[in-house]
Amino acid sequence: MIDIKLIRDNIELVKANAARRGCNVDIDALAALDRQYRELTTKVETMRAERNALSKECRDNPAARDQVKELKEKLAAAEPELDALQSKINEQLSWLPNLLAGDVPDGRDDADNVELRKVGVIPSFDFKVRDHQELGELLDIIDTQRGAKVAQSGFYYWKGKGAQLAQALFFWTQRELINRGFTLFMTPCAAKEKTLFGTGYLPFFADQTYKLEKEDLALIGTSEQTLVGYHADEVLDGGKLPLCYTAFSPCFRTESGSYGKASRGIFRVHQFHKVEQIIFCKPEDSVKYHEFCLANEEYLLQQLGLPYHVVNVCVGDLGAPGYKKYDIEAWFAGFGTYREVTSNTNLTDFQSRRLNIRYKDSDGKRDFVHTISATAMTDRALIAILENNQQPDGSVLVPEVLRPLVGFDRIEPAR
Repeated sequence: MIDIKLIRDNIELVKANAARRGCNVDIDALAALDRQYRELTTKVETMRAERNALSKECRDNPAARDQVKELKEKLAAAEPELDALQSKINEQLSWLPNLLAGDVPDGRDDADNVELRKVGVIPSFDFKVRDHQELGELLDIIDTQRGAKVAQSGFYYWKGKGAQLAQALFFWTQRELINRGFTLFMTPCAAKEKTLFGTGYLPFFADQTYKLEKEDLALIGTSEQTLVGYHADEVLDGGKLPLCYTAFSPCFRTESGSYGKASRGIFRVHQFHKVEQIIFCKPEDSVKYHEFCLANEEYLLQQLGLPYHVVNVCVGDLGAPGYKKYDIEAWFAGFGTYREVTSNTNLTDFQSRRLNIRYKDSDGKRDFVHTISATAMTDRALIAILENNQQPDGSVLVPEVLRPLVGFDRIEPAR
């Protein structure tokens, strides 16, 4: 949520940002509501002060009693109006997107994202390349048919050595992040509506959320929601910032509107697994820690031997809560293109204002923290490993860093 003071002090900036991001909130109408709210607030506060002063005279002054009674009646009418105005303002503010960094490129969708660099060598093959779905069936390590039987299409099983490799990948990732100063969590897999709103997933991504019937709960789409919500309504010790958190969790998204070749296999599913990076930091440090998380993501992919490129995400592909976002897209040999495996967003104070997360320095200074949310690892990296490391007989070589954890160096076709 952006600061209402921005509308008061620089309404043209907010209008330009809203227009660039395709937001249709009427900024002028919102500003008028805010003026009305402030004027009424002044009147209410004046009446309260008069009532309090006159209350001290009521015992000896009958006129004062009449005036207090009249002021109470006026306040009884004005206070609900004040609350209603505040609700209208908050509802409109909740739809306003974050401001944008100066170097966020223009564009409508991911095709307009700007490539920053390529890293690694794209593999070449002298045989017909299989995608991960075909490999998964050949190796008997991915089962989408039984996933659909037990749940529905979009759910799947990792099986046998595939499950071992997945567990090793996620364990290794968490260990690497711990070595880089992150505190490891195991979080709830459900969150309240307030938490989803506070992290910016509501109202913007309501259609991607699995709501639990008759509960103020939804399944999480990422542990970002539970890790950022962990400090809601708290004042953090500024001397202990940054706080670097990580968690592995299952994640649930409806993926409404997904179809076609891009959804073949388990690239885009209803349940997946993810290791997340979350950082709470001071405002002046958020650019640095945004880059820090990106460096972590690149290091992990390099250790796995995955070729990739980094893109600066354009405005049309950048979610409303984000200030700036990097995506890393790994090469998928089975698809013959780069596809997203991690995303990394500087959210500035958008989440902390909605969740009321502040910090306090030793000199008494208080401000809202900035938050960084960055993927460290998902199943997508594993299916990139399968596609890029495939051999002519259908076997798949295991990345060297994972071999000590799984105890084998390749996965052979099922006999």
